[in-house]
Amino acid sequence: MLIAAICAGLLAIAFVPSASADAHHGHTSSGPTYLNPRAPIDRRVADLLGRMTLDDKVGQMTQAERGDIDANPSLIATWRLGSVLSGGGSVPADNSPKGWADMVDRYQAAALKSPLHIPILYGVDSVHGHGNMLGATVFPHNIGLGASRDAKLVEQIEHVTAIETRASGPQWVFAPCLCVARDDRWGRTYESFGEDPNLVIRMETAIDGFQGNPTQLDRPDHVMATAKHFAGDGLTSYDASKALGSGYPIDQGIDQVSKADFARLALAPYVPAIHRHNVQSVMPSFSSVDYTNDGLGNPVKMHGNKDLITGWLKYQQHFHGMVISDWQGIRQLPGTYSQQVATGVNAGIDMFMEPYSGSTTGAPEFIAALKQNVQNGTVSMHRINDAVSRILRVKFELGLFEHPFTNRSLAGTIGNAQHHALARRAASESQVLLTNNHHTLPLKGSKPVYVAGGSANSFGKQAGGWTLQWQGDPNNVIPGTTILDGIKQDARGPVTFSQDASAAIPKNAAGVVVVGETPYAEGPGDYNGPTWAPNGIQTMTFSASDRAAIEKVCAAAKSCTVVVVSGRPMIIPPDLLSKIDALVEAWLPGSEGAGVADNLFGLHAYTGKLPVTWPRTIEQEPINVGDAHYDPLFPYGYGLTTQVRWH
Repeated sequence: MLIAAICAGLLAIAFVPSASADAHHGHTSSGPTYLNPRAPIDRRVADLLGRMTLDDKVGQMTQAERGDIDANPSLIATWRLGSVLSGGGSVPADNSPKGWADMVDRYQAAALKSPLHIPILYGVDSVHGHGNMLGATVFPHNIGLGASRDAKLVEQIEHVTAIETRASGPQWVFAPCLCVARDDRWGRTYESFGEDPNLVIRMETAIDGFQGNPTQLDRPDHVMATAKHFAGDGLTSYDASKALGSGYPIDQGIDQVSKADFARLALAPYVPAIHRHNVQSVMPSFSSVDYTNDGLGNPVKMHGNKDLITGWLKYQQHFHGMVISDWQGIRQLPGTYSQQVATGVNAGIDMFMEPYSGSTTGAPEFIAALKQNVQNGTVSMHRINDAVSRILRVKFELGLFEHPFTNRSLAGTIGNAQHHALARRAASESQVLLTNNHHTLPLKGSKPVYVAGGSANSFGKQAGGWTLQWQGDPNNVIPGTTILDGIKQDARGPVTFSQDASAAIPKNAAGVVVVGETPYAEGPGDYNGPTWAPNGIQTMTFSASDRAAIEKVCAAAKSCTVVVVSGRPMIIPPDLLSKIDALVEAWLPGSEGAGVADNLFGLHAYTGKLPVTWPRTIEQEPINVGDAHYDPLFPYGYGLTTQVRWH
């Protein structure tokens, strides 16, 4: 019924005229109404809006990157900025909870020197914990959480993420991704909970973990969430002509679908996100939609799609939060920069992520262009007032006018034992057992354990992208346990580690080979993506060294278990698969690789189910449950189970 209603709505979007803001001024005995915490938020918004100049309003619609203003935070007040963000890897010199809180508070102090003392929002990509910050608890990426099918666990994880994020300064996270990943060649597949929109909807408890209930945004254990990327970021078609070049073959591409399929696969997750979970911000996608109903050839970029942002999201769904652009997202729209700004604002975007300022670029360029568009009538004051009202409303709901600086009362919990225990449990619940010949798992007895493979002792690989840097780094080190650490903790017998399997293998050893992908994020993570990808071109196949380790261990050890650490299914040739006794998909487990080991040794049962279809060959992509002639290696929802072994 939900998807049918969405389909009907997409086919007949109704536009409703916007009402002008009530801009009367108000005072109390103690000062302006907007500074009175007992006044209703609508009155506070209207009072403050009525006091603002065009410069104030346009500034509130502008988000700069920390690198733009760090050397001179007074620019925040000069430009009247509404927000500052940290991009992936953009961190303070002291990349610690205290260093983050001090940085955000320094920027906030500068913002409060503006004429109306309006605080800034600070935003970060806490997509699997506050991954930019060293010392944060890093959780499994969403694809692993989708495998767990545990919506309550997801809520608990994002509550911890909210605590660790807000206690270190930021009040706003660009998460969760409500993408429905329909082609595993997409480099952002791991940020999706799965290929089925119903699974994504089930996991939207993430929003509740971040935000709490609608009255709890001002608490020190909650942050504002962002539903992204609206809409259809996971439906783009693979463009082989862009493979192994300088661009992205699938990320930021074009959805070539019917309106009905777009509603079912792209729009459906946003309905409960708004109506059931009260998400307070939405981020448009870089992608375009080109409906097959009227013939292909007329794609519309989501950052300029007024029908969907204003018509469907704001008017039809009655979304009252704010819409934030993606990183320089409007710069992909047609026309001059001034025209791009006008198109984005008139489409319904409220705040604009315009990083990298200079004398004429970034925030100041956006501010100048938007002011000019207002002054020449291209953008109406009604649209400006609507955007600014939405921004101010969330700032009041977050309690920033009363408590603009970081509440550090929960800072001592960042990365504590309880948070890491939750991360370990999450890693365990996300494991999917794909084969288990001869009942190899769980490993039994006190026989030797022989561990090999390039991902066995690598925090960087098991944490993946969006960890300390945008694309991640295989050499990253974060607090926690590697999978090898966990094996050493759990094994009853002696453990030998030889990454390339060059050390002698005891004949009675239980072999465990941990292999997988190098870290990546969207764009460079596309299959056969850009040649400049910092951690190598992604091929969805094992490296030569990992394959050699599998073959050597499987030929010599008593049993051979292969653990795959990856953000998506990998192509496993039949001849290699036939040599493996037990095959485990571990996804990207985060800071606690010990959770992977717990399942190997029976301290935790295998219960995970595939959130995406596992293809036999790359040529089968895209492959999804419900396809005609569906013939995967492992189907959507597949996963073997085991029992807990009591030690």
